[in-house]
Amino acid sequence: MPRAMAKEVYFNRDGSATKKLQAGVNKVAELIGVTLGPKGRNVVLQNMYGPPKIVNDGETVHKQIELEDPLENVGVKLVRRCEAGLNPVQIACGIKKTANALVSQLKMMSREVEDHELAHVAAVSVGNVYAVGKMISDALQQVGRKGVVKIEKGKCTETSLETVEGMQFDRGYLLPYFITDGEKMIVEFHNCKFLLVDKKITNPKEMFKILDSSVKEKYPIMIVAEEIEKEALAPVIKNKLKGDLKAAAIKARPSFAIISGTVVRNDMGLTLDRVGKDVLGTATKVVITKESTYIVSDGSTREAVQRRVSQIQNLVENTEENFQKKIFNDRIARLSGGIAILQVGAQTQVELKDKQLRIEDALNATKATIEEGVVVGGRCILLRLSEKVDGIKNLLDNQEQKIGAEIFKRALSYPTTLIAKNAGVNGSTVVVEKVLSNNDATKVLQRYHQ
Repeated sequence: MPRAMAKEVYFNRDGSATKKLQAGVNKVAELIGVTLGPKGRNVVLQNMYGPPKIVNDGETVHKQIELEDPLENVGVKLVRRCEAGLNPVQIACGIKKTANALVSQLKMMSREVEDHELAHVAAVSVGNVYAVGKMISDALQQVGRKGVVKIEKGKCTETSLETVEGMQFDRGYLLPYFITDGEKMIVEFHNCKFLLVDKKITNPKEMFKILDSSVKEKYPIMIVAEEIEKEALAPVIKNKLKGDLKAAAIKARPSFAIISGTVVRNDMGLTLDRVGKDVLGTATKVVITKESTYIVSDGSTREAVQRRVSQIQNLVENTEENFQKKIFNDRIARLSGGIAILQVGAQTQVELKDKQLRIEDALNATKATIEEGVVVGGRCILLRLSEKVDGIKNLLDNQEQKIGAEIFKRALSYPTTLIAKNAGVNGSTVVVEKVLSNNDATKVLQRYHQ
């Protein structure tokens, strides 16, 4: 039997282990801290299987940190604070209670973002590149605030925006065996056929004729049914893994006007074992994740989509229940809104990865702003919240919880300190004091950034 790998054991008799853990935590804070603010620096990450990545996203940097010292590396993964002679559970409880109270305050301080502000929100998140911010804003205005915006690799060096007919819904692949891109954990097909079945599929022999056509003519096929038993998918998976068949399956109601095709129903005189290629729908592109599917059509089904939208609008008019109306209106938005695609262009693979990460970060920030509102930027809002901690401390149960609240209060001022430091300002505590004393805190930080 192979021997288990030996574990190194450290004792904290002289405090050396604690110092090592703290050193690991400090290195994380320092490395992530340099990325904050408009003057934040980029970080170059080594990539074992390709060119290096250049990022300024703190979360991405944190995931890649691996220190040589094993104990410091534990500090990277374990970010916590314990005071000698105090109960760490109570301290953590104080931190949690303070955070929850401040989240409620934050919601009251936020306001709904206006359309003309979306470009500015996106531009700040993408590194003050207003052209990209404007493109993200245009994309959201074309497909609606709750519409679908995708980021893809472009075919030229310039980033562009394209709007296509398509839709997205919350249904993912049934099994991971269908995945075509292991890095992204997605299924992606181009010029894909759709088999739409309005019943439970239990017998794999029923699909033999359709699947045989897919193998012979070498086109990918997507199986959509209300229910599919695993036994029915076994030969599909087997042939997919052998490379003979490109296929995937999802459970959903097979009513997609956007891809045409005929739904196989017994009451229509159609049986799955007898239908041929003529019942299949078609899509230009299909991307399936674990939780969602998005489909891009070639535009040939526009009239059918409009008819379906009109049908749903009639249902809305004849429905009194508000919840049901909301469901119908969401379906109308998904069908008629289309999909906006940001095609990211770059000169090199390294630049492409960097741009894609930045644009993805900006898009997520803009969507979060739409959902939750906007507050004063530059981490100023965290300083404003820190002034409310003393009032929260009076409501806590004991002294240890109040210590947790005080720890949280100090942490709230740290991002602003780092932003000032990255902007080349010495005496960053002076910046914090000026922000707190100024009603328009954003202008204070802008002076230091310029």
